[in-house]
Amino acid sequence: MTLGQNHTTVTRFILLGLTDQAPGRHLLFGIFLLIYAVTLVGNLGMMDLIRTSSTLHTPMYFLLSVLSFLDICNSSVFTPRLLISFLTTDQSTSFAGCVVQMAFMILHGTGECLLLAFMAYDRFVAICHPLLYHTIMSKRLCIQLAVVTYAAGVFVSALQTGNAFILPYCGPNIIDHFFCDIPPVLQLACSDTTVANIILLFLSALVTVPTVSAILVSYTYILVTICRMRSLEAQRKAFSTCASHLIALSLFYGSVFFVYVQPNPESASAYNKTLSVFYTIVIPMLNPLVYSLRNKDVKAAVQIRVLNLSRKGIY
Repeated sequence: MTLGQNHTTVTRFILLGLTDQAPGRHLLFGIFLLIYAVTLVGNLGMMDLIRTSSTLHTPMYFLLSVLSFLDICNSSVFTPRLLISFLTTDQSTSFAGCVVQMAFMILHGTGECLLLAFMAYDRFVAICHPLLYHTIMSKRLCIQLAVVTYAAGVFVSALQTGNAFILPYCGPNIIDHFFCDIPPVLQLACSDTTVANIILLFLSALVTVPTVSAILVSYTYILVTICRMRSLEAQRKAFSTCASHLIALSLFYGSVFFVYVQPNPESASAYNKTLSVFYTIVIPMLNPLVYSLRNKDVKAAVQIRVLNLSRKGIY
């Protein structure tokens, strides 16, 4: 901390991390290193597969490749710093480092919310208006949706991060979490945070309410359309195209809901930390598995890709 005229100013924050038990640190390091490696390989592999397989050059898979990129970025915001914390005794991070981590966390979190809503709209068009699918979900629209995903993420991130760090921080500087999340950081401000919390709630609602509403409306129409199909095979096929997306939605929004929608969201308990690990680190690893294990097109593309690579290796 540095001394000002009437108070000290925080220059570093101390992150308490996931555990203070030294014996388990090396085991956790190995586990999270493995998770991070699988995340990078799975999502980079998914992006490469979509890029190289002509059968996957569709709007749905374009949006999925954007999701894979978001997952790589999101995991990289948290995991490397967490891995370092398992190997060192210094658990502190600079004020600027905390600002940057929060900014990127909000950027990619907002982007994922929007992208999941766009993917729900894509499924709505594919099932409810199949003849107009490629006309509506044109390449131009897909690129625009990807740009909007990041533009909105940058905008919300700038507002949320500015709202948190415009407040004075005079100490204490201990964050009971493994990353610089907004609620525990606001707890450390040495001024009234009522307005900041109201702005936080408003901006969070600005992102979640429209996206969740779009998802619910899209899947309501999808469900009605599927129920009207006379063929059981057509119903099964239509539902199977949505299954992976529904699983991804449940994982993401379920964990986020249980972390932030609580009577006292500012308490970063061990329970919150565990769920935070799930949506910040584990879900980016699971998404490529969810979209590949239940998808015949992806499985077929993987087989062709492996066959082509093996032929190149032979010749």
